[in-house]
Amino acid sequence: MFHRGDRGRQDKAGRVNRVSVRKVAMFKDKSILLGVSGGIAAYKAAELVRLLVKAGATVRVVMTANAAQFVTPLTFQALSSNPVGLDLFSLESESQIGHIHQARLADLVILAPATANLVAKMAAGIADDYLTTILLATTAPVLVCPAMNVKMWEHPATQRNVETLAGLGYAICSPASGSLACREEGTGRLADLADITEAAARLITPPGLSGKRVLVSAGPTWEPLDPVRFLSNPSSGKMGYALARVAARRSARVHLVSGPCSLEAPPGVELTSVTTALEMQAAIRALAPQMDAIVMAAAVSDYRPSETAPQKRKKGDASEVLRLEANPDILAELGKSKPPAQVLAGFAAETENLVENAREKLVAKNLDFIVANDLMKNGSGFGTDTNEVKILERDGKITALPRLTKEEVAAEVWDRVQRLFSDGSR
Repeated sequence: MFHRGDRGRQDKAGRVNRVSVRKVAMFKDKSILLGVSGGIAAYKAAELVRLLVKAGATVRVVMTANAAQFVTPLTFQALSSNPVGLDLFSLESESQIGHIHQARLADLVILAPATANLVAKMAAGIADDYLTTILLATTAPVLVCPAMNVKMWEHPATQRNVETLAGLGYAICSPASGSLACREEGTGRLADLADITEAAARLITPPGLSGKRVLVSAGPTWEPLDPVRFLSNPSSGKMGYALARVAARRSARVHLVSGPCSLEAPPGVELTSVTTALEMQAAIRALAPQMDAIVMAAAVSDYRPSETAPQKRKKGDASEVLRLEANPDILAELGKSKPPAQVLAGFAAETENLVENAREKLVAKNLDFIVANDLMKNGSGFGTDTNEVKILERDGKITALPRLTKEEVAAEVWDRVQRLFSDGSR
C-alpha cells in the first residue's frame, strides 16, 4: 500500500534516524477497471474516475450500451486517458481477445452503477456483452455498487441476486437512502463516492491486521463549566480517525472511542462517542481487556472544573477564580494493567523538548512506542491534514518522519504494531 525508502538505524550516540518516506496516493500503481451500466447514476461514475485517477490509479472504463445513452464514452476517455471499452466484437480490441486482456490487467473491478439488470446477469452467470464477459473472466476482486429505484432494489428477485453475488465472493457497497431521480424516496441511490473509494481501498490493501481487535481513541474532551461553556483544546480528531480508517483497511476489528468532533466514523468501525475525560476513561476501561492493540491519539483534557454550575454563569465585574482538579491519566492506567500480549502506543503533543518529553512518557506509561508531535511546526498538530512526527520505540530507536498526511502517519503506526505481532513478542 505505502512504499517507503530504505531506513538506516539509530547510531550508538542515540541520535535521531531521519528517514525518507516516499509519499504515495491510495491507489498508486493499481489498475482499476470501472464498469458502468445504464442507470441515471452513470453521471456520478465520471467523478469516480476523477477521484480514482487523483488517488494514483490507472483507470480503464467499460460501458454497457445502455450506459452510453446517459454519458458519452468520450467523457470517460478524457477523464481516464484510456480508451473506453464498448463493443465485444470490436475488431481492434478482439484482435488481442480484449475482454480477457482487460480481465487480466485489473487489480480491482468496480461496478458503479450496477443496475438491477447487471446484478441479475451476474447472478445468473450471463456473459452477453463486453462488461459481463470480463466479469466472468476476471480473477480480481469485484466491488458491486448497486443503484436503482427503491422498489426495484426491494424486489425479492433483486435481493436474492445480491445475496447470490455476496455468496460468490463479490463485495457489495450497498445503496444509500434519499431522494431518487424518479422523485421517490428510499434506498437505491448510488453509495457516496467516498464510501465507494474506501471500500475499494480495503479490497486492495493486504489484511495485515486480520483477526486483530484494536482500539483507537480520538478527538478532544470537553470539561463543562456550565451548560454552555467548557474547557477543551483544538483537537479535530483527524489523526485518530485516520488511524481507525487505516486499521480497518488492514482488516482489523476497530473500535473507535471519540470525543466531540465533526468527523464521521469510517464504514465498519464501531464508534463510542464520549464528551468528558471521565466518560472516555469508563469506555476505554470496559473495552481495553478485549483488545490486541490500543493506540491512544485522543487529546484528553488534563484538568476539569472542580464544580460544574447547573445554570449559565453570569458575567460579573470582579475577576473570578476557577478551581480545577486533575483528570485521570488514561494512558498511564492502561500501561499499568497492560497484558503482556497487548500492544500499547500513545501520542505526545509537545511545544518544547520533544524527544526528551516523549521518551519520559514512553517509559513512565509502559508503552511499546510513542508518536511525538511538535505543535510548533507548521503543518503539524491540531486541525491540520498533515503531521511531522518522531516515533520513539522501547528499544531506544527513534525514527524522524518527514511531513506526511495523517493517513500516511497512521500507516507507519500500524506497520510497527504489525511488526510487534509478527516478531513473536506478542
